[in-house]
Amino acid sequence: VQLVESGGGFVQSWGSLEISCAASGFTLDQYAVGWFRQAPGKEREAVSCISSRADRRLYGDDIEGRFIVSRDVSKNTVYLRMSSLKPEGTAAYHCATYPVGDRWCSLIARAYDHWGQGTQVTVSS
Repeated sequence: VQLVESGGGFVQSWGSLEISCAASGFTLDQYAVGWFRQAPGKEREAVSCISSRADRRLYGDDIEGRFIVSRDVSKNTVYLRMSSLKPEGTAAYHCATYPVGDRWCSLIARAYDHWGQGTQVTVSS
């Protein structure tokens, strides 16, 4: 059972980047997925979440309108499309899951019980 984030890298301010969260060993469509980020020396911050059927999506402060979370059942993967990136978006981005089939997801990190190792996103000013 594993979550693997990928797609991180370097991007200029106001640029775009899409990161992925791929699951192996289990089927993601039975799980809500959250995205969180953490920069060195800072607290973990909620970015977005998506319910198991993609019928509920939430975004953190100053995120909505710039980021889009989606999922592809056939690829067992959840995506985070990030646009208009700002330097303060530099962080390790982690995905996390919780097994729930209802129209539910949460921006609270402790609601999730399984986490990936993260992918680094660096936004240059």
